[in-house]
Amino acid sequence: MRDLLEDLDGAADGASDDPVARARAAQRAPLPKRFYKEVSVGEAEGGFTVLLDGRSVRTPARGLLLAPTRALAEAMAAEWAAQESEINPFRMPLTRLVNVALDRVAAEVQAVADEVVNYAGTDMLFYRAEGPQKLVERQARHWNPVLDWMNEAHDARFFLAEGVVHVAQPAPALEKVRALVPAAPLALAAVHSMTTLTGSALLALAVKEGLLDADAAWTAAHVDEDFNREQWGEDEAASARRAARRTEMDAAAALLRLIA
Repeated sequence: MRDLLEDLDGAADGASDDPVARARAAQRAPLPKRFYKEVSVGEAEGGFTVLLDGRSVRTPARGLLLAPTRALAEAMAAEWAAQESEINPFRMPLTRLVNVALDRVAAEVQAVADEVVNYAGTDMLFYRAEGPQKLVERQARHWNPVLDWMNEAHDARFFLAEGVVHVAQPAPALEKVRALVPAAPLALAAVHSMTTLTGSALLALAVKEGLLDADAAWTAAHVDEDFNREQWGEDEAASARRAARRTEMDAAAALLRLIA
């Protein structure tokens, strides 16, 4: 189990940013057999943990799988209980994300936060299509409310551009973004995951702050892709990748709810 989860969590180090490719790789490797009968939640120093036949679950780095709330521990326990004859970590997205937070993000909080702010410097929401008009209007409908929120609630004003030519964003605005990035490893892991999945730090922070739910953020992140699909049809492989990424998005949003 430890080796399998380490392979999975290797995505946090850039081993693969394609969840479908990672799932296929895991499927080629033999999955461990389910070795436990009972899954429960127990109290631990600093919070709660998942118990398998009374024994605490450990992260790949051998730390305690510690949750600050019972609700989070129960949600992870449900993932373990749902495993059948084999244990497939790709069917435990919440547990995987918590593993990453505890083993990796906690040790590199500043670097992870910096990466979220760097994403904001080239955020997808700043780069608008020149046409067709339907796409221009759709981008504005889904993206402008987030920019308006940053301006009105956080005094952060950004420059917009048409096309893909890079536009440097004002340092004061990026500092406002930095102030919104959480320092707690679990919340930071969730925000970082949503940032990389959507291509937008602002969408991730909008979910974290309660402006958007996961559905609205996901739709906003795929305005361009959905427009192209309407014009040219769906690609089966792309649809599979998108579905796998949506599972990770939902896990990140759930993590934020469960630690609130």
